[in-house]
Amino acid sequence: METVRLLWRHRVPDEPRRGRPARMTVDDVVASGIAVADRVGNLSFGMREVAQHSGVPVMTLYSSVTGRDQLLELMIDQCRADMDVTPLSGSWRTRLEMVASDNRTLLEAHPWLAEFESERAILGPGTLTKYERELSSIAGVDLSDLDKDAALCLVIDFVRASVRAIRQVSLERAAESATDWWAREGQLLAKLGIAEEFPLANRIGTATGQAHHAANDPQRAFEFGLAVILDGLQARISPNG
Repeated sequence: METVRLLWRHRVPDEPRRGRPARMTVDDVVASGIAVADRVGNLSFGMREVAQHSGVPVMTLYSSVTGRDQLLELMIDQCRADMDVTPLSGSWRTRLEMVASDNRTLLEAHPWLAEFESERAILGPGTLTKYERELSSIAGVDLSDLDKDAALCLVIDFVRASVRAIRQVSLERAAESATDWWAREGQLLAKLGIAEEFPLANRIGTATGQAHHAANDPQRAFEFGLAVILDGLQARISPNG
């Protein structure tokens, strides 16, 4: 079962099958995989968990997909096909902000997507539709095609890293508030009397802590980082502007 054939299964006619019909369609297996991954929240799941969710023996899944790696590609492409998108309008900068927002929404809905790393593109309809739409946000800017692709990758990679950071902060704060953490750790640090040894860390860290009641504010970091990226692209597009 070639992965591309399965990715495009709604356009490519099914090959004749021998024996009994599969108990689960590819769509069923993909939907179950997404449900399990969303529940777990990361990539630490296997075919056994998908089978248990579906109420079938694990070998039943292999009549539809060859294994977990292939299933993961199908799941990712399906999530991209189903993602909510904002109609792109306005300047290239506004459109890229929309692209960033849509990707953040997607990754927050499916946190495990932010953990997926691969050099190889997923050549399915969901991924290619997403890529085509997102490229259209900067199609008219004065950059080479290679730089347009690099600019888009830069924005999306930044969003992915930010979502991972925001999620980690959320998990940590669910276990212990930032205020409680600092009350414990900061008290011990103060007893060491090392503020003068690290003047910049002390001054700026204190200002940050007072402003955010935590060591950092991932939401502000996201907004600041995206603005800096777009400012940099603006300077490259209009170096004399």
